[in-house]
Amino acid sequence: MTDTQATDFTPAAGLTVAFLATDGVEQVELTAPREALENAGAATVLLSLTHGEVQAYENDTEAADTFAVDGLVSEASVDDFDALVLPGGTTNPDRLRLDTDAVSFVRTFVTSGKPVGVICHGPWTLVEADVVRGRTLTSYPSVRTDLKNAGATVVDEEVVVDGNLVSSRNPDDLPAFCAAVVDAVVSAKS
Repeated sequence: MTDTQATDFTPAAGLTVAFLATDGVEQVELTAPREALENAGAATVLLSLTHGEVQAYENDTEAADTFAVDGLVSEASVDDFDALVLPGGTTNPDRLRLDTDAVSFVRTFVTSGKPVGVICHGPWTLVEADVVRGRTLTSYPSVRTDLKNAGATVVDEEVVVDGNLVSSRNPDDLPAFCAAVVDAVVSAKS
């Protein structure tokens, strides 16, 4: 296989994508995009509020797996990453939006123009960072009023791409979300 052929199979090679999550993250919204990006050749880093592990959940109520934290958002620099993914779960983004370091990191990431993928309840952190005004997004239905009140245009679609923001509604949208996030990351590379 030539170098060109190898590149075709790993279009995101050399890129690093941050995932920002804490306890209460919806497991599949963390694992599916992470797997899609890694399969495309990207390295992924799980950032959180504290060292140790993040407790994931299924359907917001059933404890699932734990995931090792790679770094603290309070020590992270947007310059070290090519993209950011904000998975949902109701508890995860609610905790993140209360953390000033997490909110600042998200605000800086969105304003940097680098790709940001957000799914389900994840946009709560975007609302807190005040970066949705004038943007078009989708989300889980219970988050839509918050998005509208923060100045976003909200649509009910499987996946929405508005500039550097890629958003989806729920785990059922993961195939489209993962494809759009990988595409955004790869497109930003060129």
